[in-house]
Amino acid sequence: MKITKLETLRAGEFPNLVWVRLHTDQGPVGLGETNFSAQSVETYLHEYVAPRVLGRNPLEIERLTRSLQGYLGYRSSGVETRAISALDIALWDLFGKVCGMPLYQVLGGASRAAIRTYNTCAGYRYIRDARLQSSANWGVDGENQGPYEDLDAFLNRADELAQSLLGEGITAMKIWPFDPYAEASDGWHISGPELDAALEPFRKIRRAVGNKMDIMVEFHSLWRLPPAQRIARALAEFDTYWHEDPIRMDSLDLLKAYAPHSKAPICASEILAGRWSFKDLLQTGVAGIVMFDLAWCGGISEARRIAALADAWQLPVAPHDCVGPIVYAASCHFSIWAPNALVQESVRAFYSGWYNELVTHVPRPVQGMIAAPPGPGIGSELLPDFAKRADASVRVST
Repeated sequence: MKITKLETLRAGEFPNLVWVRLHTDQGPVGLGETNFSAQSVETYLHEYVAPRVLGRNPLEIERLTRSLQGYLGYRSSGVETRAISALDIALWDLFGKVCGMPLYQVLGGASRAAIRTYNTCAGYRYIRDARLQSSANWGVDGENQGPYEDLDAFLNRADELAQSLLGEGITAMKIWPFDPYAEASDGWHISGPELDAALEPFRKIRRAVGNKMDIMVEFHSLWRLPPAQRIARALAEFDTYWHEDPIRMDSLDLLKAYAPHSKAPICASEILAGRWSFKDLLQTGVAGIVMFDLAWCGGISEARRIAALADAWQLPVAPHDCVGPIVYAASCHFSIWAPNALVQESVRAFYSGWYNELVTHVPRPVQGMIAAPPGPGIGSELLPDFAKRADASVRVST
């Protein structure tokens, strides 16, 4: 089998996303995905990756992806790593299709029938446009697009949101009320009134549902050490489940100074790439939950290595997903397979909403659990008429 064509697809309505399809001379096609700087990733795929993979055997995943690691750009989750992550996801999807098995099966088989999920409380338009990760791109302008405007809800009606989630069997939720104050001070300061305001969602949740809801706190790597320590101390009374990327994650060793102030374990990090970065994280001795994103860390191949590394430290993994429908589906497969998977992230505004505008199958939680997805491969494809969208962009290398 040989790769005969590398195809990328984008849609103007979703400017952060790019999909890659690998076509073969024997028919099967593999589908991958990543996001952020989509045009740059697309260019890299065609100018650097395509000349190095066309004509090669896509079933030699390790050999092929290893040959793409050049001299620069592989310690970060930048364009090079995200492009190769998307390619790697496509290779595994293709491998599953050739075997006629779902992805979790070709990875080694299921470790469980279903995985617990938590709801990341984003709304339908969260990080929708090219302004990327900022509160200006939260999509909370008052325009209601459905029943799951969960970001506006956690800011203003966190008690009602917690009750709504429990009504669907979802017993864990992730919120990030501290971000606007970090943006205002570049992460250096949070005032007493600001801290009190940011803690209000936690008060509402605990008053409404007690300890029936696990609360994950997302800090988006926005804070410097002293205010992060202060926030951690203030959160102690709410018995939060984890603190995710509480400081700028370019200084992993400083997590050792943060950890004594936090009652909750440290979760890190969706923005790290490659097993070497995760080795540095684990060697701090204070990591509690290891999080990675299949589309940013190096793909499924690298995520397997990171999960095994975490297992050696007796730590669980929690695959990140706030990316797109293919990464979400692939992550669900990964969590069904990985022996030390703890919980799978999901966004109900996404899997009940715009994901369905793009792909043929989207895993849906039932009573807070995501069952093993179907195959073969990832078990989901771009909709047949995707390329006919008025905003579609398709580029091909042969």
